[in-house]
Parts: sequence; structure tokens; C-alpha cells
Amino acid sequence: MKTKLLAVARLSTLLLALSAGGFVANGATAQDAPIAGKVTLGVTVTEARLVATGWRASKMIHTDVYNEKNEKIGRVDDLIVAPDGSLSAAIIDVGGFLGVAAHPVAIPIQQFKQIAPKAILAGANKDALKKLPEFEYVKG
Repeated sequence: MKTKLLAVARLSTLLLALSAGGFVANGATAQDAPIAGKVTLGVTVTEARLVATGWRASKMIHTDVYNEKNEKIGRVDDLIVAPDGSLSAAIIDVGGFLGVAAHPVAIPIQQFKQIAPKAILAGANKDALKKLPEFEYVKG
């Protein structure tokens, strides 16, 4: 589990680096000297293997969340990536129907027994999650 979360965190870090801009294309020649602040676009073979063992965020979104008693207690609505690139929280919709009248709450990733392929939040139940403050996205 921690290995898979680490893979997601490393991928997130890589994606943050890619979004910073200023890259040398993969087609650069050996004569091209490295320039400070520039990164070759792409992943190494080692990184590709690590990514292949992780979980796609697109497959984790809308995953049902269960407690250790196998009771469905919510659904993953979103994942929050911290500025350092690590996966920090899952936004869980509790109650409602098809997203209507759902109560979104933020749950730190560390509190999950596992997040994929099946999200398990040990010790939780719908009533306890509904009592948590509603999560609101920061606008900006």
C-alpha cells in the first residue's frame, strides 16, 4: 500500500516538475549541454516501472469507500495533491444520491487502511463522517 502511495507521490512530483516548463525535448543531441533549471522530458526506465505498479487517479476517483466491516460509507469525489507532490487527502462524499445533497469531507490519506483498488477507512461510519465539517474548495 505504502509503495503504491509512494508511486503516486513520485508521479505527482514528476508532473509538478513537468508543469514548471523549460524542458529539453527527448530528441536533444549528446552535444546539448545540460542547462540549469532544464529537465529532459520523460521518465527513466526505473521511474516507468514504479509508475506501472501504482494506481491511476482516474480509477480511484468515484471509488466507493468502505469501513473494515465492509459497509459502504461514502465515495471518493476527489484527491488532493500537496505542494510537495504527495497525495495528502481524499475528498469523500457521504450520503446523498448521485452527488445531490452529499456531504463532502476531507480525510487524510494516512487514515486509510488502503486507498486502492478498494478504499477502506477503518473505524469509520456514515454518521461519524457526516458530523465532520463539510469540505469547501478554496477559490482562486
